[in-house]
Amino acid sequence: MPDSTPDTVPAPRDAVSPDTTATAVITLDRPEKAAETPYGEPGKPLTRGPFLWGLTAALGVLTAWGLAQALVSARNVIVLIVVAMFLAVGLNPIVEALQRVRVPRRGAISIVFAGVIVLFVLFGLAIVPPVSQETSDFIKAVPGYVQELLANPTIKQLDADYQILAKLQQYVTSGDLGTTVAGGILGAGAVVLDAFFSGLTLLVLTLYFLGSLSAIKEYLLKLVPASRRTRTRAIGDEILTGIGGYVAGNVLISVIAGCLSWLFLTVAGAKYALALALVIAVADLIPLVGATVGAVLVTAVGALQSGTLAIACVIFFTVYQQVENYVIYPRVMRRSVDVAPAVSVIAALFGGALLGVVGALLAIPVAAAVALIVREVLLPRQARA
Repeated sequence: MPDSTPDTVPAPRDAVSPDTTATAVITLDRPEKAAETPYGEPGKPLTRGPFLWGLTAALGVLTAWGLAQALVSARNVIVLIVVAMFLAVGLNPIVEALQRVRVPRRGAISIVFAGVIVLFVLFGLAIVPPVSQETSDFIKAVPGYVQELLANPTIKQLDADYQILAKLQQYVTSGDLGTTVAGGILGAGAVVLDAFFSGLTLLVLTLYFLGSLSAIKEYLLKLVPASRRTRTRAIGDEILTGIGGYVAGNVLISVIAGCLSWLFLTVAGAKYALALALVIAVADLIPLVGATVGAVLVTAVGALQSGTLAIACVIFFTVYQQVENYVIYPRVMRRSVDVAPAVSVIAALFGGALLGVVGALLAIPVAAAVALIVREVLLPRQARA
């Protein structure tokens, strides 16, 4: 019986090409892969040749250089932000103390901020009038000083030899003096305006950080893995408590120095005793050298008034600095920062070299924070290794 099956089977009318069939099979077999790559399969990665390595390295160097330039350009802003955060952390214990007596946080912040502004105003009122008076007295006394100089035999001999007065008169009448004075006045005005706006910006940033300190802390904790947040929160709270205690203790020591200096200068009969005492208090905020700088300045002012007052200032400030270094400072800072004296000195030196007075102020609490992290994190990890 012959085979009725045809040798060839006609292709259906809707037959497709092999390529289309393969694509359809891929789409039907792995639809999720087609959905993930709607524009086709990615090609092979670029060959990591010398040119690509060199281009990547050059881009990395340019990026690092650009970031460094940006940090240098924004250095003043960064310093203002760091100082504002430091002040906010230092003032936060006072706010929390007011909250414990049932004062709302906004009200407590307003009270603390108003107190800070009042202190700045009182400082200005105590410093500006004496400086203005001394400047006015000096300007009025300049003609007398000139007459005394002209009557001095040595000055007369020097003028005869080098024509000093003639050259001075020529300089005054040539117009160079006016240009120099005008430039100096403009420069001084620019410095004053810059200081004013920097101070205003610092106050605004401090108020902002003080109001949102809790929110900032909670946001930063979210960046830490959940398994480590409890321990990180405890260490962070300890660091913030130490910084707040250091700021409060440093301010307390400065207040003690200012009050005792004002009492001594008043008894000694010094002019502008309150202004000089404020200079001592502000200078005493600077670690290591602040108290010495303030004492030298006040002693120099006392020497202009009388030699006896200068000697009394030298004796008083020498004795007081010993009492402050070995009695007052250890007792006040004992519960605030746990840093060895040598570490404090080294930290203050490095901070002063990097950021000047601001770096010296921040160095000791930063060193205390680093010491706490090393003691609680690094040393236990090394012990388990």
